[in-house]
Amino acid sequence: MSGLTASAFKKFKQNYLGLASLYFIVTVGFMSIFAYVFAPDNSQYANQMHLSIHSKSPGFEVSMLIEPQIPKPPQSVFSKLFFGDAYPAKETPILNHRTEGQKMIYQPYSSGGVEGFEKFINLEIYPDARVEEKKFYLGTDKFGRDLLSRILVGARISFFIGFVAVSISLFLGLLMGSLAGYYGGKTDALIMWLINVTWSIPTLLLVIAITLALGKGYWQVFIAVGLTMWVEVARVVRGEVMGVKEQQYITAARALGFTDFRIIFRHILPNIMAPVIVISAANFAAAILIESGLSFLGIGAQPPMSSWGAMIKAHYGDIILGKAFLALIPGLCIMTLVMAFMLIGNALRDALDVKA
Repeated sequence: MSGLTASAFKKFKQNYLGLASLYFIVTVGFMSIFAYVFAPDNSQYANQMHLSIHSKSPGFEVSMLIEPQIPKPPQSVFSKLFFGDAYPAKETPILNHRTEGQKMIYQPYSSGGVEGFEKFINLEIYPDARVEEKKFYLGTDKFGRDLLSRILVGARISFFIGFVAVSISLFLGLLMGSLAGYYGGKTDALIMWLINVTWSIPTLLLVIAITLALGKGYWQVFIAVGLTMWVEVARVVRGEVMGVKEQQYITAARALGFTDFRIIFRHILPNIMAPVIVISAANFAAAILIESGLSFLGIGAQPPMSSWGAMIKAHYGDIILGKAFLALIPGLCIMTLVMAFMLIGNALRDALDVKA
């Protein structure tokens, strides 16, 4: 580890907010990757619906009759681990149950004091049927789905769009910015014209236009957001390259006959990555906000896929109906994750500032 890198790392560790944000992001990222391991509802997209217990408050508990599928089709461990159980057991909220011979008689859950008719299942056909107490730690949404599970699975969208959008913006921004800054002249004028035109269009409007051209879906949103964020990276890279290319070691590299490609990618870009890393953290946060806005507008991830923005859209009307937690919980998740990335960006800026 070089002296500059060691010094930057030491200063970053001394920034407690930045360090805590890093731990928080790593923890949330790990939990989002293995969401179906941590989620109480491990069905695909955490989409187990129980309409009889919709919009229940955090901490709600109920007896759940679980009927495994017979026979259950095969599913690989990898698929179940990362994409959820494609064939989950049937779950029925119940008020009470009793066993009479080979029959389990139960009364389905109903709220408001209304008692439903008793039903039964044949234990000879469903020998593994059982009743378990189930707790919904963050409550249930308007379809009776476990809100905690939807939050964990929805975190994937926020993380993946950040990584994809930042990767696309870095690739295009580094390429276009380095070409403009290194060659100058007409190349610089053409790329700067493209940057200015892209920047003059409102980001959300441009993302919506690209998304509609590519079609609805979360992958289309990932690409659209990435294609709108590269201009900031390109401008920063262009300015840094214009300053570095006049240094003596670059002149020496030209005198030794090194190709422009080698000079740019081996000698210039490694020395200007500090501001690029800082802006990437800010872009990560911006990508999460844009995706949430698009999902709120119905252009992002489509049902039954879980997304924090879509969860707010589905429940923002419940704020005035005494169920504000349904919209506030995903909203707080977005705010906390974005704040964590912004704090990391600030910590990196301070750590990589050689003048400090």
